[in-house]
Amino acid sequence: MLMTLIQKEIMHHILSIRFVALLLMCLLLVPLTLHINYRNYLQNQVNYQESVKLSNAETEEKPPDSPHPNMEVSKLFLEPSPLSVFAKGLEESLPSYLGMTRNGVKQGSTALAEAPLTSALGNLDFLFIVSTVFSLLALLFTFDAVAGEREAGTLRITLANALPRDLFLWSKLIGGYIVFVVPFLVSFLLGLLLLVSQGFPLGEPDILLRVFGLTLISLLYIGVFFGIGTVISTYLDSSKTALIVAFTVWVLAVLISPRVGFLTAKLIAPTRGIQSVYMEKTAIRDNLNTEKEKVLGEKIIGTLGASINLDKETVKKVNKLREPIDAEYSQKFQEQVEKVDRDYQRERERQESVGETLSRITPTSSLIYLAMNLSETGKIKRNTYFQTGTRYYAQLEDEYFRNIVDDDFQTLAQFVTGKSEQKKITPAPEMADISLSETLRHSVVDLLLLCFLAMALTTIAFLKFFRLDI
Repeated sequence: MLMTLIQKEIMHHILSIRFVALLLMCLLLVPLTLHINYRNYLQNQVNYQESVKLSNAETEEKPPDSPHPNMEVSKLFLEPSPLSVFAKGLEESLPSYLGMTRNGVKQGSTALAEAPLTSALGNLDFLFIVSTVFSLLALLFTFDAVAGEREAGTLRITLANALPRDLFLWSKLIGGYIVFVVPFLVSFLLGLLLLVSQGFPLGEPDILLRVFGLTLISLLYIGVFFGIGTVISTYLDSSKTALIVAFTVWVLAVLISPRVGFLTAKLIAPTRGIQSVYMEKTAIRDNLNTEKEKVLGEKIIGTLGASINLDKETVKKVNKLREPIDAEYSQKFQEQVEKVDRDYQRERERQESVGETLSRITPTSSLIYLAMNLSETGKIKRNTYFQTGTRYYAQLEDEYFRNIVDDDFQTLAQFVTGKSEQKKITPAPEMADISLSETLRHSVVDLLLLCFLAMALTTIAFLKFFRLDI
């Protein structure tokens, strides 16, 4: 009996205008969006490779004796992810490179800074289509599943034939879901075939598993909105009212709530901008340099006298006097800068944690976080990027920056001796790959939330339908 009801429901949807609209959107949007985004990825990859070559060529040249504290002596570039064709995520908002300066890590411009009009219109990618378009279509498929038949009087006739209510509702859910996901899966498969024909590395095990994961969470997300639509349909008697309520819920869940969470977090846990932190580090260096020159001058005058002959022997004595002072102020600079970085990092983490927690009130946020992590364009990739930059800066600090002194006494010493030690700058390291197991470990909360919502909404719909007075 259940199969008969499911077949009836499938035919009902296939013959409706909603199925035609769904089919057209799937066949047009999904393959076309994947094709366009892959072309953009190829161009970004070319730009990345050219930037790395140019930076390496500049790094291999003879480094300056005493570079300006704000001068970028080396750069760590962000390599675009091939899976960004599915979800651009944070990739366009991250700095294109991290510049290593004596004052710390300086962030390069973002892709959004170069195309403000495009960013204002938003991204059109696979994640946007699933989270926004398909969620609305899922509600349109289910808002009148029960309310429509109840309003037309067919529900009373159907249940009068000793048909169990659970079979009736299961047929509505399963039949509608099958009709919905088949066009989605077919269009997604066509999009993948189009990508492979252009050279997309779908055959790589890690990428194949991540694409499979994106497919599963998309189906789960669609199932959540089928549950929402069914709950609305069982609680309301009128199809028109159910449509209005469904559209209102969609606006709140998809368009408003994810953004309100982070807006609220900025009020609850405000933080400074990255540029103000960088300027604070610059001020610390300038103040310590001024203080160090004063202490060093007093030490030299107290030891060698006010009248100093600038010969090589005197320079050796000055260098011997300055070694402990340089070490002391270098340590002070590191301690103060690390404190600034720790404070700023705590502020950012607290604000982001509050925003994430508040935004997860809706399934759309969980889908976005999951899809971005699987596409290697989310929080995990961003953290890995900045952590790699921090480690690279610490390496340069030990090998290169720590040996640079640019006070007046050192300038005079270099003028007298006529030489200075040059050290080759270590090239920027490659970012570590993010394993799929690590991605799933960081995304387990969002995955569990989607599963819980799908089961909870379906349960609520059944409980209400069982108590419904026909």
